[in-house]
Amino acid sequence: MRLRHVDKPQYRKMTNQVQIGLIAILAISSVVFGQILIALLGSASVEAGQPTGNFYFNFAGVILGLMLCTLMVKYGRVKPQYTDVYYVFQLKQLQNKIYRKLNAVQKSAADNNHDALVILCFYYQSLALVYELDNNTLTITEVNKQIAALEKQITDNQLTCDVSEFDIKLLGRF
Repeated sequence: MRLRHVDKPQYRKMTNQVQIGLIAILAISSVVFGQILIALLGSASVEAGQPTGNFYFNFAGVILGLMLCTLMVKYGRVKPQYTDVYYVFQLKQLQNKIYRKLNAVQKSAADNNHDALVILCFYYQSLALVYELDNNTLTITEVNKQIAALEKQITDNQLTCDVSEFDIKLLGRF
């Protein structure tokens, strides 16, 4: 995966639309599916003060609503207007994979391992990109410090590190 420019206003607009849309679809479809299941399979007689026994039908409606949202995301992610949202989603998933191996990568980077340095360069720059897009001003200063420290280590040891060298296969070495 390569780092690329993302139009922040467009990304924020589309992210908000996706979130609001999925919440609305989940809420409406859960109620509709639950009511359909209750109408088809629920008990016809309801006694006052007694439970209706429809909890599981409502729960199944929520599960069906989640499945509908999953299908909508699966087929909607290829639409051109959602490419930035999907790109940032994939980038966050990749950051999570790197984070799981971050301690081992940082130890190797301290020994000037080239692959570890490439992974850290990509990781910190991708964090800066995502934090900027998400307006995370509290954490971005710490990431900028880590980027500066890494760049200092690279220049002090006369090494080279290019983010474009990053490949997910590099993580398999740690």
